[in-house]
Amino acid sequence: MEVRIALAQYPIAFHQSLEDWKKHTENWIIEACSQGAQILVFPEYGSMELTSLFSEAVRNDLKLQIDHMQEFLPYFIESFREFAQKYQCVIVAPSFPVDLGEKTVNRCFVFTENTFSHQDKHFMTRFEDESWGISSSDGALRVFDTRFGKFGIQICFDIEFPIGGHLLAEAGAEFILVPSCTETLKGATRVHIGARARAMEQQLFTCVSQTIGEALWSPAVDINYGYTAFYSSPDGDFDDEGILAKEKAQQSGWLIETLDLSKNAEIRENGQVLNFKHSQKLEIRDESCFVEVISLKQNEKMEPVSQSI
Repeated sequence: MEVRIALAQYPIAFHQSLEDWKKHTENWIIEACSQGAQILVFPEYGSMELTSLFSEAVRNDLKLQIDHMQEFLPYFIESFREFAQKYQCVIVAPSFPVDLGEKTVNRCFVFTENTFSHQDKHFMTRFEDESWGISSSDGALRVFDTRFGKFGIQICFDIEFPIGGHLLAEAGAEFILVPSCTETLKGATRVHIGARARAMEQQLFTCVSQTIGEALWSPAVDINYGYTAFYSSPDGDFDDEGILAKEKAQQSGWLIETLDLSKNAEIRENGQVLNFKHSQKLEIRDESCFVEVISLKQNEKMEPVSQSI
């Protein structure tokens, strides 16, 4: 099975109205779909460009801007539901800080033609935890079962820890999408090293989307450094370094590649090394983590693969 994935190398834009934001977002989607993309991945915290619609006083208050962002959440969700249906694709929307009442999480919504679900970030950066008040997820990791394949999402810092990739691969993920937002080359490098490591360990594809450029009017995402890339295990007939494609840093646009998912199955059976098989022998006992498989082919949730691993 082949899947064509588009990764956004995305500058945070300033908008004059919600309609302006929606048209801007739709133009990005049209561009990717016109090139045959089936899954579109926007980066972490790309939604923060909506704060450009607030007063300067609200924009400059890290806590207050999250409160006001909640007013836009229904419109945000409905817009991406409309886009996924209109263009018959799967969209991983830019992550959104969602207030759950008892805490605020960094949430990636996944939209298909018929339904949607989400993945929350688990590992917090110091800025999120200490300055912004964003909290960890409830531990749920999800494999999204779509007509374009099964995938998991590891949001930015999450990809730097092996446990998530291991659990997702064990639960059937064929590739992992990595929406990310980093300020510096060092930060971007940590994310990309993590993505390459997970691709090697689990013998699957990892796909990194990142924010770029400056948005000095936003204290949350004022400076962004990043680049998009597709990685594989460096085995079989893949690239010797496991780099399938990589875009030049700080350049706005989509990086689009067609991935042959059957190649991962081949190297898992006949590769020079059998990392995935060996990793299945690991014993993980972390009561805070569990995995679900979410079917996005029908509007139903499948039975959890495992709980309290």
